Amino acid sequence: MQKIVIDTSVIISALIGKKGPSREILRQCLKGHHKPLISNALFLEFEDVSTRSQILKLCPLSSKEINSLLCAFYSVTEWVPIYYLWRPNLLDENDNFLIELAIAGNAEIIVTNNTKDLKAAELSFENIQILKPEHFLRG
Repeated sequence: MQKIVIDTSVIISALIGKKGPSREILRQCLKGHHKPLISNALFLEFEDVSTRSQILKLCPLSSKEINSLLCAFYSVTEWVPIYYLWRPNLLDENDNFLIELAIAGNAEIIVTNNTKDLKAAELSFENIQILKPEHFLRG
């Protein structure tokens, strides 16, 4: 099973959209087709962003349903402790934890809607691909 890191932008797109590649990735993870990795930082970001008022207004699910869906997603993730920080690396400090999670968990792919932010790194990790959801599904 392929280990992947799913950025918050993909999870939020899956919550907001009734269809689309982000929703399909979430569905595939829940069915066991991929092994999503998670860390403390990513978990906290999911929890924070999914409860923001502007997200709740756009989401067709209730707060309780969002929580249930996230809990189901967490149940299929592999929790990865991060012991080593690769800093400075990205221009946006808030995205560095995604690279660190991928490295620590031996993920091959980071799935994000913000590929340009992650590809503009000071350090290059050739074994990690950074893909948009639609490109990940085609692969």
